[in-house]
This record gives sequence, C-alpha cells and structure tokens, in this order.
Amino acid sequence: MASAKGSTTLFLLVSLLTIIQRPHLKCGAQEVIPIGAIFEVGTDEMQAAFRHAVAQFNRMNESANGRRYELQAFVDIISTADTVKLSRLICTQLSRGIFAILGVVSADSFSTIHSYTNTYHMPFFSPWFPEKVPVPTSGLMDYALSLRPEYHQAILDVIAYYGWKNIIYIYDSHDGLLRLQELYQRIRPGSNNILIEMVRRVENSREAIQFLQTLESIDRYGRKFVVLDCSASLASEIIIQHVKDVHLGRRNYHYLLSGLVMDDRWDERVKEYGAINITGFRIIDTERPIVQQFFRTWESLDPAIYPGAGKPFIPAQAALVYDAVTLVADTFNRMLKKKPDTFRSYLQRNKGDPLANASRALNCSRNAVWEQGDRIAKFARKVRLTGSLRFGEDGRRENFTLSVVEMTVNSDIVKIGQWSEQTRFQTVPAKYVRLPATPEFEKNRTYIVTTYMEEPYMMMRKTEGGEELTGNDQFEGYCKDMMDLIAAKLGINYELRKVKDHRYGNENPNVTGGWDGIIGELVRREADMAVAALTINSGRERVVDFSKPFMDLGISIMIKKPVKKFPGVFSFMDPLSKEVWMCMTFAYLGVSIVLFVVSRFGGAEWKIEDSHVAFTPIAETSNADNSLWFALGAFMQQGSDISPRSISGRMVGAVWWFFTLILISSYTANLAAFLTVERMVTPINSAEDLARQTQVEYGTISSGTTLDFFKNSKFAVYSRMWEFMNSRKHVFVRTYDEGIRRVRQSKGKYALLIESPKNDYVNERYPCDTMKVGRNLDTKGFGVATPLGSPLREQLNLAVLSLKESDDLARLTNKWWYDRGECANADKQETTQNELSLSNVAGIFYILIGGLVLALAVAFFEFLYWSRVDAKKNKISLTEAMKAKARISITGEFNHLHHNSTVS
Repeated sequence: MASAKGSTTLFLLVSLLTIIQRPHLKCGAQEVIPIGAIFEVGTDEMQAAFRHAVAQFNRMNESANGRRYELQAFVDIISTADTVKLSRLICTQLSRGIFAILGVVSADSFSTIHSYTNTYHMPFFSPWFPEKVPVPTSGLMDYALSLRPEYHQAILDVIAYYGWKNIIYIYDSHDGLLRLQELYQRIRPGSNNILIEMVRRVENSREAIQFLQTLESIDRYGRKFVVLDCSASLASEIIIQHVKDVHLGRRNYHYLLSGLVMDDRWDERVKEYGAINITGFRIIDTERPIVQQFFRTWESLDPAIYPGAGKPFIPAQAALVYDAVTLVADTFNRMLKKKPDTFRSYLQRNKGDPLANASRALNCSRNAVWEQGDRIAKFARKVRLTGSLRFGEDGRRENFTLSVVEMTVNSDIVKIGQWSEQTRFQTVPAKYVRLPATPEFEKNRTYIVTTYMEEPYMMMRKTEGGEELTGNDQFEGYCKDMMDLIAAKLGINYELRKVKDHRYGNENPNVTGGWDGIIGELVRREADMAVAALTINSGRERVVDFSKPFMDLGISIMIKKPVKKFPGVFSFMDPLSKEVWMCMTFAYLGVSIVLFVVSRFGGAEWKIEDSHVAFTPIAETSNADNSLWFALGAFMQQGSDISPRSISGRMVGAVWWFFTLILISSYTANLAAFLTVERMVTPINSAEDLARQTQVEYGTISSGTTLDFFKNSKFAVYSRMWEFMNSRKHVFVRTYDEGIRRVRQSKGKYALLIESPKNDYVNERYPCDTMKVGRNLDTKGFGVATPLGSPLREQLNLAVLSLKESDDLARLTNKWWYDRGECANADKQETTQNELSLSNVAGIFYILIGGLVLALAVAFFEFLYWSRVDAKKNKISLTEAMKAKARISITGEFNHLHHNSTVS
C-alpha cells in the first residue's frame, strides 16, 4: 500500500516537473543531472520548497549562457521508519543513477540513510542532522552534509546575557534530551552559575501546560525562565495556550525557544491575546535583498500546486531544504565551470525517459561506489538564503551567523543581537514598537459597551410613575453621562450591557481567555469597550487596551465618623494634660518647702515682735503655713500679705511668679477653645496609625487591585498592614457595600481600605456617619477599556483628553458626588452653636460649693478644738466652754473667760 502510494506520488511529481521544464526545451535538448529526494509524510512546505528550488534553477540555467543542463528529481515519500522499507527505497534511488540525494527524514530514519550514503560514496544533503551523529573513522570522508548548524553555545550565551541562574527545560523528543546533555557538558562549574533545576519531557501541549500549572502552585509570583526545545508546531501550541491561559501568562515568564522556530509567523496568533516575553533564534537574514526577493516569489506561488507556499514567510526547515537544492546546483555549476567535461561520460541527452541514466546506476548488491562522490562532497561550499557555508570533517555546518530576536508584551518581533562562532553574542540596538491599532473605525454600527453596576458610576434609573425603561435609558450615572459625551464626539452609537458575572475582572483559569468579568468579555471580544470604574494596572493592560485615565484616584481609609465630644463638667481641666496638673501640684509643694527652708535659715527673715510679755524674734515665711499660703497666692495671681525678705527667698518667689505667669497664660489661651468648640476625637488619622495599633481592625475587598497593592508592596508600613490583614481573614469583604456596612456597624473598631472616589461618595450619603482620613496611599486611574488592537483606542484617548480639558468630567464629578450630597446641611447645623452654656462651666461652681462646704466643716472642727483647749485651761466643762465660745462668736463680746484663755 505504501509502495503504491509512493509510486503515485513519484509519477505526479515527475509529470509536474516535466510540464514545468518542457517549454524550455525549444532551443534543443538539455543534459540531465538526476538527483534523489526522500521526504517524510506531512512535510508539505519542505516538499514545496524543494520543487520550487528545482524548477527555479532549471529556468535560470535555461536562460544562462554556456552549457545548459537541468536537474531531474526523483522524489520518494515515506510514512514509516521501517528499516527494511527504507533500505529498499534507498536502493531504488541509487539504481536510478542519481548524482546526489537530499533527505528530510526523522532521527530514526537518518542513521539508515547515513550508512548507505557513506557506503556508496553518495553525497547526502540534509537540512539538519539529528543529535549525536557518529563521526566517521579518522581518514574517511563523511558524505553527509547538514545545513542547520549546531548552536548549543549560542543558547548558553543568550542565557548568560539575560543573567538567568535557574532554568526550566522542556523538550519533546530524544534529540531534545541529547541536546540537554550537550548543554550540561558545556556548562563549566563555577563559571556560568547556570543551573538547570527542572527538566520535563512532554508529548503534547496539554502536558506542558499541566507542568506549568504545577510550577504555578509551587511559586505563583516568582520569575520563571523556560527553555523550550520542541518543534515549531508544538512550540506554537504551548505558547498560544499559555497566553490564552492568562493566569500563567504574566511578565514573570520568559521563554527561550531553542529551535529555529522564530522564522515562522505563528506569533501573529499570540499577538491577538497580548504576548509574553519570548526570545529565539533566526537563521534567515531577512535584511538581505536576495532573501526579500525570494519571499516575494514564494508568496506569489499557487498553494494548489505548491502546498504550503503562497505566504509572505517561509519556515526555517523549508528554507534549509531550498538551500540544500541551491547548494547541490551551485556545486554542479562550479564543478562544470572548472572542468566542463567532468560529467560527460555520465550525462545523456534527455529523451523524455526519466530512467535514461539507469545504465550506469549503482546496485546495492555490488560493492561499487559513486566515482564522483568525493569531488561533489568537496565542492559543496556556498548557499544563498542562510549565508555562506563551510563544513567540518563531520559534515556539520561552520562559519554561520544567527539572529537573536525577542518578542515582548504587545510588541512585534525585534532583533536584539546576533551570534557567530567568531564573535559570540553581540547586541544590537532594538526598538520595541507597540502593535499599532487600525486608525479607522466604523461609524455606522452600534458598539457593545459592557459595564458594572456601582454607585455613582452606573445605576439603574428610577422613574416616579413606575414607567418601564428600555435600552440605554434605563441607566444613569457618571459613566453613562461620560459615555454619552464620548459617543457624541466620535459620532457612534452604543448599547450598554451589564457584565454577566457581576465582576470587574480577575485572572481565572477556569474560564475561556483566562479572565472573568469585564476584562474577560473584552478578551473574548464579546464587547467592543468597557465603561466602568475599571482600574488601570499592568496585568489588565497586558490583555486589553486602556484609554487615558478619565479619573485619578488612590487607596484611602474610611472609618466611622466619631461622635462629637461635648465639654464635660470638668472640661476646664482639659487645656492641660493630667501629667501637667500632677507636675504643677508637685511644683507648688516643692516651692513651698524650699521657701520655708531658706526663710528658716536666712537671718533677714527674722524680726523682733514687741508683745505684752517680752520681745520675741519671729520669721513670717519660716512658718510652713505661711509658705504654703504665699505660694498659693502667687499661683492664683492674687498675692498675699506675707512676702520673703531675704535675697534667696525673693529668688524663689521670682522664679515661681515667672512659672505661674507662663502656665496661667497658656492655660487661659487654651481654655476658650476647649470650652466653646465641640471637638471630634479621631482615633485613626493615617495608614501609619493603623499599622501601629491592633484595636481597630482594617481590611479591603478579598480580590482586586487594592488587595494586590498591599500584597506586593515593598514599603514597610504597607507590608505590616498586609501581614495583619492576611493573619485575620475575617477582615476581608466581598464587596464595597459589605465593607461600608461593616464600618457603620463596628462602632469605630473597623476601617475599610477603599478607592478614594467611592469613599468621597459614601461620605456624602445619608446617614452621614463615615469619613475619610489621611492621604491616598497610592496613585492610579480609571480608564475606558477596549480589546487589544481595537481601532477605537486612539479615538477614545482623544475624546477623554478633550473632556478633561473642557472640564466636562469635573462637572460630572460635581454633579454625581457633591450636588446630590445628603450631608451638607447637617454639617452646617452642627457647627453654628459656639456660645458658652451652663454645662460648659458647671464644674467651677461645683468646686466653689465644695470649697465652701469644706471650709464650714473645718471651722466646725476648729470650734470644737479651741473649745476643748479653753475647757482644760479654765477647768470647766466642754459644754460650758462651747457655749462661751459660741456666745463670743455670735455677739463678738469678750468675757473674762475668753480674756484669760487668750492671755494664757
């Protein structure tokens, strides 16, 4: 069955080549050089490149001056690596009298072809060798030549250029494992510090993605450097699936594609979703004019005749096949130019018989070899598409140059350097250009605008009569008004739709596109734009396009508004702290004691008092009572009839008077404010206050940009706040409404970290019991979002900037935040009452009454004391003494008893 299929294919190819070549035989018959070709099934692009190269050479050779000849190709296609079948196929090729053979086969088939060609000295041109091809015994020639170079050192040099230390290596074949072993051998211990820490062989893209998901579960946010060694098709599937699965496709991934797969244009599909960082190698020098001419010719080919052609690019494998045919043809040209009769005895005129050269063909049953094999192998030196060629003794390509290219987020592929065996890796200036959006957009269509319901940005409109609204009329809010203005400027129609899953958009591997919410609908292109309180961040910017910010904001702190503190009964003590009052008391006692001591020992304080009995020396301030009285009078700024006479005593009095002057003046200045202003005592005033305490809990929404800010912040304050919140999972809330209710019901024991516009809006709404404290913790903005590459993006930017410059957005802010506020009148009423009331000064009346009562009590005890003293001295009863003292106190008349007691 396979043999019949191969024969049919061969007949079609030969017939096609005959049709192509026959018009060029008008000037006479040409000499024919037969070559053989063996391809694997599924290599359409390589077969097309081979046929195009043969046909192109024959046309060019027909028009050239001098001796003319044409290439005659015998093509066989195999679908199995069966050694017996392959051996028969090779013998069939040799029996056709071919001059050389070109093979595009798998690694399993290569060893068989390689063995036959070396045995029969048949030049064998291969686009690439499998890894670990055995080198012929010393002194013998290897008749196989490989056009793809070995560039293991280039891979290591690029890794060193990026500074990667830990590598993840993914491969899909036995050759990949052999290349990994080669890399291990080239890594010199202690020099590169490169560690291949994880290795995984995969059979398909699904296994690769599962492996990457395992890495995510181990370390979600760590940087990952992946060397991907696989075919171009599998690399495309892995990269595209990775980019679609956006929870993996973050900027912490960087792929190095070790194969020559960057010449293909599979990356166009990656750009549809926004790319991740990819680096790879190109062997085709697209800057050369001959290559650009080839691309134009290749694109003009009919895909029906040349399957795989008709595109503006060619994969590296197909380009190497084209180069292999070019190398064969150039080799024959050079040989004939040097010695025209080289092949005279081997060439026959083409009479239309494809087997005309069979008479001098090789036979696998004999030990004969191809006599011209040595000369053909030595003349193979030059190629066109991928640069000049030189081959080593083992048939591997030398003296080559590779371009190192990179594709990063939303940027086309750019060349960042080149690598050669002589110069190694050298960088070149690279300019990353964001993929441009289409400048034109359709004005005669209705654009779908997805939105999220949140006050005051977007709300359902309420009607007084219960009228049922439809379409855009059922919505109102800041974003609705802004969208009307944008639509008017752009001249478009739009239809508002609520987001299906009621989310703004987070990474979600369980949904198509890797994102849910508004972002997911844009990624899946279910909507043309999104207008909502949608925060611009790097994660979202990678998968959608944002306009310029239409509102600037930041994370702020919302707390419950503290109950206003009214002056209490003893509020006159508030101007001074408890510590000051205590220190002032100790100062009063200390001054009194010092004054007593200096007066007792100072001679100037003593004076002689003339009494009825004798002259007695006394010191007024040396008495403890008098010292206390002097200090108290000075403190109260009233003075006393006792004053120190000595210099030391007057120094004590002077410093005490200065002290009381400053203290009483400060107290008087603060007293008015404390008695007339109703103050709000705010326990939290900043993020630092929150971080320093644990009494007031604080949290944010359980997912979103605010949570990510604290989670990834490097500032010590915000890191401590994240540790506090993360250790108390109950502080997180699902929605802002839930968090606001919690602030209002927590009696000041919970603070919500919320975006500042929402904070300002809630503070203006009834019941007016919340407030914003401190400054914003960060700076960001809301933007209008569109799918990547949308033609609306640039026009939206211009519209938003125009609305900001004309103050239309500021007007909308006042309309929806402050003009409709419900708390302005209440605040005014609370601040109009400033006069003193009885409650403000009741404390001093209490002290006065208390002092008077205390003085009466002391006077009563003094009355009892002196009555007892009089009773003992006059030897009368206590009752009589009390009556006598009472009579004197009431009438003011002295009697003999009192006179005697006084004199004594």
